[in-house]
Amino acid sequence: MTIPPAFLDELRARVPLSDIVGRRIRLQRAGREWKAPCPFHAEKTPSFYVNDQKSFFHCFGCGAHGDAVGFLMRHDGLAFPEAVEQLAGLAGMEVPKPEPEEHRKYDRLKALADALEAACKWFEAQLHASAGREALRYLEGRGLDERTIAEFRLGYAPTGSDALRAALTAQGHAEDVLEELGLIRRPDDGRAPYGFFRNRVMFPVSDKRGRIIAFGGRILDGEGPKYVNSPEHALFHKGAVLYGLARARAAIAQGARPVVVEGYMDVIAMQRAGFGGAVAPLGTALTEAQLGELWKAQDEKAAVERPPILCFDGDAAGLRAASRAIERILPLLGPARTVEVGLLPPGDDPDSLVRKGGPGEVSRTLEGALPLVGAIWEFAVAGRRLETPEQRAALKADLDAQAALIADRTVQALYRSELRGRFDRAFPVFRRGAARDRSPGAVPGPRPPAARRDAAIEARLLVSLMVSYPGLFEEKGEEFARVEMPQSLEPLRQAILRILASETLDAEGLCVHLRSLGHGAALDQTIGRLVGRHGRPIHPDRPVEKVRRQWEEALEGLNRRLLDQELAAARADQTGVDRTLELMALGNERRSVGGTGEESGPLADDPGREADFLRFTEEVLARNPVKGHRQADPSGNELDRID
Repeated sequence: MTIPPAFLDELRARVPLSDIVGRRIRLQRAGREWKAPCPFHAEKTPSFYVNDQKSFFHCFGCGAHGDAVGFLMRHDGLAFPEAVEQLAGLAGMEVPKPEPEEHRKYDRLKALADALEAACKWFEAQLHASAGREALRYLEGRGLDERTIAEFRLGYAPTGSDALRAALTAQGHAEDVLEELGLIRRPDDGRAPYGFFRNRVMFPVSDKRGRIIAFGGRILDGEGPKYVNSPEHALFHKGAVLYGLARARAAIAQGARPVVVEGYMDVIAMQRAGFGGAVAPLGTALTEAQLGELWKAQDEKAAVERPPILCFDGDAAGLRAASRAIERILPLLGPARTVEVGLLPPGDDPDSLVRKGGPGEVSRTLEGALPLVGAIWEFAVAGRRLETPEQRAALKADLDAQAALIADRTVQALYRSELRGRFDRAFPVFRRGAARDRSPGAVPGPRPPAARRDAAIEARLLVSLMVSYPGLFEEKGEEFARVEMPQSLEPLRQAILRILASETLDAEGLCVHLRSLGHGAALDQTIGRLVGRHGRPIHPDRPVEKVRRQWEEALEGLNRRLLDQELAAARADQTGVDRTLELMALGNERRSVGGTGEESGPLADDPGREADFLRFTEEVLARNPVKGHRQADPSGNELDRID
């Protein structure tokens, strides 16, 4: 009996599932759902839940799952037509009588489904035959045991071009059915049809109910694409299917988090490692329909608190894929429809990460996933020059444009506000002041090699302190954003600013986040070189006053060295009124570094250097008189007017 899907949808909508179930067992309200002891297995604590919004029941004890029709079939022992008739009577609807065309359509779909199931069984048998030894060794080499191979129904398509056709037609499956499914191909020149999948490890693809609808095949050796998939047909639409979804839905219903990975082996490795919500698109970019399936698999609370994680490789290709996915997702966002974005360590995929580091390493990677708004920010600034106001204005325009893609007006407004807040925190407008005050994106001018080396030591200490004690950011974040850094430290400093401006993390969490963004080498070099040079490792339990004092000492030392550099540059250029005035300003500033008292600063500590500086200033003023002005000399005394 074929019932139009639209009729079944209307039937489910008219009769709440809780009414059907509540007529047979006693239900208790549990938030937005109903619960009861499961009628399909003996239990004392209720683990059977009914959800009217999603029109399904699920038992967390025995795994029973289905809709109103399925409940009546299972509980009352009814056949499908009888269950539909009973529901239609309750809803006051008449079951449509199938037309001859509907009969023919149903028969064709059944023939397709039967042929797919037969092909799957044949591929499974070939894997364990003599022809499949190499394929079996390949799977075992990837860490799969017999149980896993059986659970995922993996198989092998032999090299021979006619073996599958001969086997299935002998079982009564028509050649035109096999051709429609893409299992065989018919050459244009009239030759005999041949098998499409040859010398490939076979991965059966099921729909969300677990019925085989297609195959993916990985070549073992020889020429040809690494992976090929079945063509689309009446039962299979690639953009609406996720590999592993049937198993994942059951795991998600029991609290597993949806995780989207790239390939078949990634899904198998993740699900085996305990991440039962893992799924993958079939060699294409994630689609709206696939995202919809993931969101429907979660209840509203879980969708908000633990949304699906899109897991991408940490290389350039993975970053491009993540950016494209974000653009497709933005128009779909809603209060209970969002995702997070996780980046794997460069060079790893989920399968290799599981084999190298086990479930713990995967968990750490997933825990470091970025909320979507954070991912938008990170991808927008990654690899981008942000040194000029024009460049930062372009960034701001891009962020606004991405927020504008969100159809939900409330979510759009909140995203725009959040992204603008991140921008303002990363690029604050500072007061106009000393020449060394710079925005975070500014590029420091060239420095003499010796000065660069000395300043770099203190700069690395500042970076190390901020990484080791992220709590400093609230008090010292503006100083950290403004202080001049060697170019080699600038990308790391910018990443730290962006992360701490938007998230509260401890040192370990910050390091994990920085490494996930590709700053691991810079982080190791910076902190490692600091400890090796000074012999002062950063201790997490150091009292906050000592940390603050060490920060201030490092900042003062860095500013002293930078001013020494500028004074040295002024000495090298002893001509011109502008340089004279700049020299005087630098001298006064140099005096004030380290405190507000007149006797503070390195010149006060070194009378010889101060006297030398005063003689130099007098010589420059003598050669470059400033007419019409009364100036103060570096010692604080007024100079006579020069006519």
